[in-house]
Amino acid sequence: MTLAAVPVPSIAHHQLLVFLLQIGLVLGLATILGRLAVRLRLPAVVGELLVGVLLGPSLLGATAPGLSAWLFPADPGQLHLLDAVGQIGVLLLVGITGIHLNLGVIRGQGTIAVRTSAGGLLIPLGLGVAIGYLLPGSLLADSADRTVFALFLGVALCVSAIPVIAKILLEMRLLHRDIGQLTVSAAAVDDVVGWLLLSVVSAMATTGVRTGQVLVAVGSVLLVVVVAYLLGRPLVRGALRAANRSEDSGPTVAVVSILLLLSAAATHAMKLEAILGAFVCGIVIGSSGLLDHEKLAPLRTFTMAVLAPVFFATAGLRMDLTALAKPPVLLAAAGVLLAAVIGKFGGAYLGARFSGLSRWQSLAIGAGLNARGVIGLIVAMTGLRLGVLSTDAFTIVVLVAIVTSLITPPTLRYALRKIPQTDEEHTREKSFGAYAREST
Repeated sequence: MTLAAVPVPSIAHHQLLVFLLQIGLVLGLATILGRLAVRLRLPAVVGELLVGVLLGPSLLGATAPGLSAWLFPADPGQLHLLDAVGQIGVLLLVGITGIHLNLGVIRGQGTIAVRTSAGGLLIPLGLGVAIGYLLPGSLLADSADRTVFALFLGVALCVSAIPVIAKILLEMRLLHRDIGQLTVSAAAVDDVVGWLLLSVVSAMATTGVRTGQVLVAVGSVLLVVVVAYLLGRPLVRGALRAANRSEDSGPTVAVVSILLLLSAAATHAMKLEAILGAFVCGIVIGSSGLLDHEKLAPLRTFTMAVLAPVFFATAGLRMDLTALAKPPVLLAAAGVLLAAVIGKFGGAYLGARFSGLSRWQSLAIGAGLNARGVIGLIVAMTGLRLGVLSTDAFTIVVLVAIVTSLITPPTLRYALRKIPQTDEEHTREKSFGAYAREST
């Protein structure tokens, strides 16, 4: 007896048409506005986020509701198509970030980086949790637990964005400075701890705030790290050796993509965030010593130029800046932003000062770590998807990510003017020069 194949319905004609128009319009505007932002010496992500603001409820939805409803209908099936592309983009982006994480730099400046990072993590985390308990209940999603909401807000305020920080330092030609290297090291520590915190809090959002469930979530995160170290490393090394037998970049791109996505699926199956699996896998790939970075360039380019901008624009689509016209939301946004800046600046500054750095060095590293950028957006999107953040709260968290990324370059530039370059930094600048010119 044989089983007849069950016919799989194809995407409806109109649904596919809307999806293709969405992708084409979003990506086209993201490319244009991202390049414009770079010309204005701003992170490209600012322009890409602006696409969502222009096409979302903040502008298009308010001025042309009919067109907005046709182009971005509220149908979950239609929205999930666009979201799926963005999810692939963010998983690959996080994985590539992990691949480029220099564990040697962290170990070399370990004590100072950890102390600075600890101050920049604990103080804004505490402030965020405290504010989360004080904000009006209207900012919570309908079924959200107040404790989980407060913890999510704390995580959103304590993270830093190493991709944005590294890009800013590179564009400003400051990566060769000692303080630039230290900032990247501290941001790397922030990234690792931030992903772990996000995974634990996300697990709490789905399983509930009970001591046993929290311990299970923490234990699951530790299990992921142990399995990645004991089993992941030999599997990754074997896969990369097989890919390296080809002179073509195709096998390397395919193998890295497969490893990142399957690792994301593994942590998602454990009811942890998929991004944790991608990030940990990226670290394992990058530290294997077998990755040919030139062969990975096509994946990096496609992710950064196509997939990631779709994710950022999709995040912007969910922002509703008209909510800021409501006094409670505006007041909450001002309070959260103030806590985010003071907490990160103050925490990192105190951590750096306790490590023996000067006042201007401490100010510079505080300015650098203040950029939330990509990581803040991912936290916000995760909170919205899990039903922890309302649209108003989501808008506030995304605003924090944008504003902190905008104020980082001028503050960093001002502080570093006060710090003279050493002879070693001048020597390092020569070796960094060619790469910096190619990347800006």
